[in-house]
Amino acid sequence: MAEVTAPRSEKTAIFRALSVVVLPFMNALARYELLGTENVPKRGAFVLSPNHYSNIDPVMIGVAMWNLGRMPRFLAKASLFKIPVVGWILVKSGQIPVERSGSARKADPLAAAQRVVDGGLAIIIYPEGSLTRDPHFWPMRGKAGAVRMALEAGIPLIPVASWGAQRVLPRYSKRLSFFPRKTVRIRFGAPLDLSEFLGKPIDAALLTKATEKLMAAITALLEDLRGEKAPAERWDPAKHGQSETGRF
Repeated sequence: MAEVTAPRSEKTAIFRALSVVVLPFMNALARYELLGTENVPKRGAFVLSPNHYSNIDPVMIGVAMWNLGRMPRFLAKASLFKIPVVGWILVKSGQIPVERSGSARKADPLAAAQRVVDGGLAIIIYPEGSLTRDPHFWPMRGKAGAVRMALEAGIPLIPVASWGAQRVLPRYSKRLSFFPRKTVRIRFGAPLDLSEFLGKPIDAALLTKATEKLMAAITALLEDLRGEKAPAERWDPAKHGQSETGRF
C-alpha cells in the first residue's frame, strides 16, 4: 500500500467547520485542564488510549486534541454512521465504524485504522471498548485493539486519563448539566514501553499481557487525577454477569 501523505495542517476544512459549532458549546460546558501534553507527538502517527466513563468524554478528548493541533480519528460504533448528518460528518472527518455484532463484525476495523496510521495521523482507540462497568468509574478489563495496532504498526501508544466528564453527562444519561460550569482534567502519559513485546509473535497471550500493562498505566493516570487509589482488582464484566456492550 502506498503511503498517504498527511496534510500540511491536520485542521482540514471539515474539522474547522466542526470547530465553529462544537468548540463554543463544549467550552461553555466545561473548562479543560490538559496535563502531560509534552507526551503527545507533534507529528507522525500514534495510538491514543483513554479511559471511558461518559458518552461525552470522546468529544472532550477531541477538544483536547484540537487544542494540541492533532485531529482525532476514532473507532466509533457503526450505528452512529447511520444517523442522518452525524453519519456524514463522521465519514467526512475520517472516523472508523466498528460493528459490534452480526456478520459485519467480521470486518477488521484495524485494517481501516491502518490507513489512518499510514497517513501519519492519530488514531484514538478506547481499550475498554464501552463505558466502564465499574460502579466507581475505574477502568475495567481492556481489549487488545489498541496494543495490537501499536505493535503491528510500530507506532507510539499513549495512555491518557480524563476525569470530570461524568459531571457534565452522567453515565447513560441524556441530560447535560450546564451549571455550574465543570472542570475536565485530562492527563496524557508517556508512551507505553512495549519493548518487552517486540520481536515476538503477536498472539493472544502477548496481547493480554500488553493490554493489562496499558490498563495499569491508564489507571495510574486516573489515580493521579482523582487523588485516590483504584481497587486492587480490575472490574471484569464477565465475573459480574454483565455484557460488555450496551447498558447494564
